[in-house]
Amino acid sequence: MTKLWAPSEADVAATQLDRFRRQTGHAAYASLHDWSIHSPDAFWGELWNFAQIVGERGDAVVEHLDRMPGARWFPDARLNYAENLLRRRDEATALVYRDESGSRESLTFAELFAQVASVAAHLRDIGITSGDRIAAIVPNRIETVVAMLATTALGAVWSSCSADFGASAIVDRFGQAEPKLLLGCDGYHYAGKWFDCTERLSEVVARLPSVRNTVVIRTNPATPLLTESRDFATLLGHSDPLREFVRLPFAAPLYIMFSSGTTGVPKCIVHGVGGTLLQHQKEQLLHCDLAADQRLLFFTTCGWMMWNWLVSGLATGATVCLYDGSPFHPDHGVLLRYADEERVDHFGISPGFLSNLAKNHYIPREKHRLDGLKSILYTGSPLPAESFDWAYNNLAKVRLSSITGGTDIMGCFALGNPTLPVYSGEIQSAGLGMAVAFFDDDGRPIPRGKGELVCTRPFPSMPIGFLNDPDGARYRAAYFERFPGVWHHGDYGEFTEHDGVVIHGRSDAVLNRGGVRIGTAEIYRQMETIDQVQECIAIGRDVAADIEVILFVRLKAGLVFDAALEKRIKQAIRTGTSPRHVPDRIIAVPDIPRTRSGKLVELAVRDVVNGREVKNVGALANPEALDHFRNLAF
Repeated sequence: MTKLWAPSEADVAATQLDRFRRQTGHAAYASLHDWSIHSPDAFWGELWNFAQIVGERGDAVVEHLDRMPGARWFPDARLNYAENLLRRRDEATALVYRDESGSRESLTFAELFAQVASVAAHLRDIGITSGDRIAAIVPNRIETVVAMLATTALGAVWSSCSADFGASAIVDRFGQAEPKLLLGCDGYHYAGKWFDCTERLSEVVARLPSVRNTVVIRTNPATPLLTESRDFATLLGHSDPLREFVRLPFAAPLYIMFSSGTTGVPKCIVHGVGGTLLQHQKEQLLHCDLAADQRLLFFTTCGWMMWNWLVSGLATGATVCLYDGSPFHPDHGVLLRYADEERVDHFGISPGFLSNLAKNHYIPREKHRLDGLKSILYTGSPLPAESFDWAYNNLAKVRLSSITGGTDIMGCFALGNPTLPVYSGEIQSAGLGMAVAFFDDDGRPIPRGKGELVCTRPFPSMPIGFLNDPDGARYRAAYFERFPGVWHHGDYGEFTEHDGVVIHGRSDAVLNRGGVRIGTAEIYRQMETIDQVQECIAIGRDVAADIEVILFVRLKAGLVFDAALEKRIKQAIRTGTSPRHVPDRIIAVPDIPRTRSGKLVELAVRDVVNGREVKNVGALANPEALDHFRNLAF
């Protein structure tokens, strides 16, 4: 792998990660990481102090470390998530909001605290208390952050999805959570169009009997307020704002997150106050080198865990930059202009962003300064080496941090590292405190070579459980059934010679052809070189005792799939990987289904092609795309 970037000695010495390394007496990152997983009580205790977590820590760091699941972190601690995110209360900018039209709003830390204290007081007045659940169907706006912080300030539990979810998909999620209050919006803009949400919100309220109060964020004065609901704006300016935060045990519930739901009703994953805060502080302070007065922008919706991660940036004293709308409207430069004009330090992008720029020949260097960037963060799907190379040649020569983890752990197993080089196609390192390994099918670790991503030791941001799973059976089955006592994440990947990580795709989407396991990301990497292909998806179709590999391609507008293009694609895959990776068939389709966070849905396509039911079509952003895969002639 090609070395694309490396920090200077002075750069390394200036990082918070290196300061933490020196503070804990380690010679290099490798020894620091080894200590963090073999002395977790010392590591996580030091991290609490380094991050200056607000709250009572207690003496014990962890109990029952031999149990996985079952370890208890900081059993005597008391803390509040919102209190930690709102500890800065000066006139510096806390939040910036922009949308695709260029509209801009902002709040200082002092203004943010005042709004949160007022909204929390109104919630308190209507009976919201510790442990109650508030569900939100919302765009990525300042009001949403204020509402979440007001919820968690009271010790209540927050759960959100993006405003474009369908009514059934929302009820599938929030029906399990049984929220006491529902926060909605009157509508949202996307790709230059206004989408009215009032009718859908009314339907959802009618289908959620647990909801006692409804609050609506109004962005269009022309839309009527929902019957028996309250305008969010009226929650500001309370005469007796909240003065004290409700401090809770470390493992008290904070967030209810949901699996993608493409293979059944979404799992309700409950994450705790302390585990979420400590994991995010570790990742942002040490692995991102996010500091006070820097600016963090990540393109996300409120239905993806990266929104929760983004907002945690307030705890470092950084400015959190919010964006709502299409990342490509009115043109491909909308997010890059945002990064330029707001002097963003850390710029996070979602699946397909770099590929889309490259495929459409949009060269950021020619149109934007981007001289304020310190790092580019990327997550959502494996980032191919070609995208690394393209970013360094055409976007910015800064640290490119590909990261992997997800909703299940509210964080990352492997991610960026400001003290190490960036190699093309590699995630820089395993995260501190994360005992990452790759197992073969018999549960044996593979030092080099492809295997199942696992974590062999407990860590604080493991879920505290699933909703409606009183004995923990569903939780254990989800992560600990394959390898007892070891977290099995469901990714397929390997370590590199630099101790970096490469992810080859989801292990349940791995193509097992003739006994050889092929990660779909290996095929997608080669497709980055085919300019005519906008995006693609590979699946296995069951045939006799084996599978045939089918590659579906969506071409750029106006292009036609022909024998010459098919030959070129197969040759690129054969040359860049191996003959076994070459698909048996290549079929052009007008669209490919994806989740609302932008991930292509291999399992849904595989099930349709193999004549199986897709159990939760409502989880897809474009469910109509599945129709292109039904009843194909093979």
